[in-house]
Amino acid sequence: METTRHFTATTYVVNAGATALHEHERLGVRLPPGGHVDRDELPHEAALREVREETGLAAELVASESAVSGPNTRGIPEPAHLLLHDINVHEDGSVGHQHVDHLYFARVDSREIAPRGDNEADAADWRWFTAEELAASDLQPDVIDLGREAIATVGDASRSR
Repeated sequence: METTRHFTATTYVVNAGATALHEHERLGVRLPPGGHVDRDELPHEAALREVREETGLAAELVASESAVSGPNTRGIPEPAHLLLHDINVHEDGSVGHQHVDHLYFARVDSREIAPRGDNEADAADWRWFTAEELAASDLQPDVIDLGREAIATVGDASRSR
């Protein structure tokens, strides 16, 4: 069986030591903003677009760029993590669908969630979590770890600006 793979971008947004997660209606878990990379869109562009559509917030990625350059080459913001998510696993263990996720961290200047896209979670479905609240939560372990890493990374980047 062939596996279909889609490129996605996810962003943990951070403001004043907390990250925003929403209750994903279909999956029943809390997740940061994210979604599919559109045709002709770069992953970091998709990350910023998804944040804007899902939260209404203008995000600034905290990401390094490769210093490698050439006549036709330049660096783009690098994800903090590149992850592979199995989306559709069959009873025989084969995987029918996967997401290749470019995961970014970003800072935002506000906690006022006002979704701008179609069919997005309501503002009331979002909650800001501090690192301590994440650690004490029953959220998925990867969401806890990545949320805490985002808070630490964005905090460190803010102090060095």
